[in-house]
Amino acid sequence: MIKKLVYSKFWLPIIVLFLVLINWVASIIHTRLDLTSEKRFTLSSPTKKLLQKIDDPITIDVFLKGNYPSGFRQLSASTNDMLKEFKEIATNKIRYNFINAEDVLPETDVKYADTLTAMGFYPINLTSQVKEGQQQQFVYPFAWVHYKDKIEIIELYKGKSPIINFTELASAEALLEYQFANAISKITQTEKPIIGYAIGNGEPVNYTTYDLIENVLNKDYKLFTFSLDSPKFIPNAFKVMVIVKPTIKFTDEEKLKLDQYVMNGGKLILFADRLNAEMDSLQIKNEVIAFDRDLQINDMLFNYGARINANLLMDLQCDYLPFDVNGNGQFEMLPWNYFPVMESKANHPINKGLGFVAGRFTNTLDTVEAEGINKTILLSSSSNARTIGSPAIISGKENVNAPEDAKYKMHNLATAVLLEGKFKSLFANRLSISMKANLDSFGIPFLPQCVQNNKIIVVSDGDIVLNAMVKANPIPMGANQYTYGTQKEFPFANKIFLQNCLEYLINKNGLSDAKVKDYTPRLLDNNKVEEQKTVWQVITIVFPISIVLLFAIVFQWLRKRKYTI
Repeated sequence: MIKKLVYSKFWLPIIVLFLVLINWVASIIHTRLDLTSEKRFTLSSPTKKLLQKIDDPITIDVFLKGNYPSGFRQLSASTNDMLKEFKEIATNKIRYNFINAEDVLPETDVKYADTLTAMGFYPINLTSQVKEGQQQQFVYPFAWVHYKDKIEIIELYKGKSPIINFTELASAEALLEYQFANAISKITQTEKPIIGYAIGNGEPVNYTTYDLIENVLNKDYKLFTFSLDSPKFIPNAFKVMVIVKPTIKFTDEEKLKLDQYVMNGGKLILFADRLNAEMDSLQIKNEVIAFDRDLQINDMLFNYGARINANLLMDLQCDYLPFDVNGNGQFEMLPWNYFPVMESKANHPINKGLGFVAGRFTNTLDTVEAEGINKTILLSSSSNARTIGSPAIISGKENVNAPEDAKYKMHNLATAVLLEGKFKSLFANRLSISMKANLDSFGIPFLPQCVQNNKIIVVSDGDIVLNAMVKANPIPMGANQYTYGTQKEFPFANKIFLQNCLEYLINKNGLSDAKVKDYTPRLLDNNKVEEQKTVWQVITIVFPISIVLLFAIVFQWLRKRKYTI
């Protein structure tokens, strides 16, 4: 039967029909195997659920098209692979394009690069090694996500220096799923989560909170202020309560509101200075005494598993400040050890791929025993640090002489911690009659323990999320007003740290799972590549061709031998 079919005149149409059928089935039923040890091509379950819920088309423009060094070509290829997976799960409701930033926008003479810069997204002046020496070029590692009339911009690479760092590139690849999924989550959400900003205890509400309020809280969330000294209790509708740099002590009634908010499942993030040390005082007198603010909040933090210490962190890894070294009015930018530049161990979704975070008169913190509470250090000092206790005298004359490196022997001093678990109430055994009556008047039952596992973040620096002013304009949080716009300016990750904290605390779609991935860079040895290049060229090019030729010669010889009379 088969033999007759082969020799019939219908064999060609049948084969074509068969191939079309196979392709049609393959387009409907297909799968992929991820054989990588880190499962880099496998999307997390929360990401898949998010993509399956997309109702209208999403267009993604990636600005990684160009003659870039191999590291960024790999990042571009990985981005392409990731977006293919997204498109597959979203049933073609995701469209994506790779664009050269030097191209012009349709129907205009404006370059994409100029548009990105105008929006505050600046390129990396990348230095790469080529045969002729070093090469410099601008790279725009960004992507636009368009949905209806909304747009979200993603920074795909958050490198700390203009030199290509393959570890940072590997980290950027590992975060691709989270970056795109988080942007899609934000741009498609119909209602923003509600966040409370605490006032009433001296928290700033002036120009120093511009970047915090306008570019983070109001941008991604629905923000309300809440005065802790008001008679009302904190609404459960608040997903997170943010407390920034309080300067007035907390009363027991105020702590009860925070405590019961946490017991009812509310998330808390606190940025606090235990010691009073401000740049304004130092600039006026060139000397300031840092003393304890006595905020009366350490007992609550201690109960939850953390303690802010009454000291100041000094670090050789620090930011700059102008000093009149010779007393002749000629200022010089020198390292200021009271402005520590903190780092992370990339041990959690919050600090994974995080750059350096700038601090100002930072305290250290300790974790303490609290039953059932897990503690994760998010930020810490470098390996060359020290502390001074309270009261501490801070003088502008300290930088006239270089710091004694021998004193900076302490390392990894914690400055930010995540607490997770079922917290026990500070007032479990000390609720007064008046407090009980106050709760009853609002119909709120007292809870001695959290109703479910909860999260608190404590940061021992109130200035991390505040901004300074340069020429009457606010600059980004963490940016140094004295180096801003100069060659010593550094893009600190303060805002990214805050955004990561809030996203993890709220974790609306469970996307934190996508941040756990870790890519291991498997780099080639350039010396070996150069030495063995010819050998591998022969193996990969000449050898396969030789096999084919050998097979052809043997086949022809056998055929000739068989049919020769």
